[in-house]
Amino acid sequence: MDYKKKGNNQNQEYVRVRLPRGKEVIGILQERLGGSRNKVRCLDGKTRICRIPGRLKRSLWVRPGDFVIVEPWEFGGDEKGDIVYKYSRGQAEWLRRKGYLKELEELDEF
Repeated sequence: MDYKKKGNNQNQEYVRVRLPRGKEVIGILQERLGGSRNKVRCLDGKTRICRIPGRLKRSLWVRPGDFVIVEPWEFGGDEKGDIVYKYSRGQAEWLRRKGYLKELEELDEF
């Protein structure tokens, strides 16, 4: 886990930024397809159809352009996956500054 600073210099508070673990990858949500299905372009260069699992369906609201963590499926992992986490704008900016999103931004520049 890495940390980011929050607040001004007098009241610095550290907030955790969740990084992908194991087989998880960072992705950017391209399009909502309906029925809790979304098209996500992942950091490994693959575009997956990802769903929001039932346990997160009511608490995880996503829009195109959001940065998310995707857990590829065991079978069909190159084409399908689950969205397990959504980064806030501040967290995404921190990831961009630290260089975690460089490959993803290079993929979008075509």
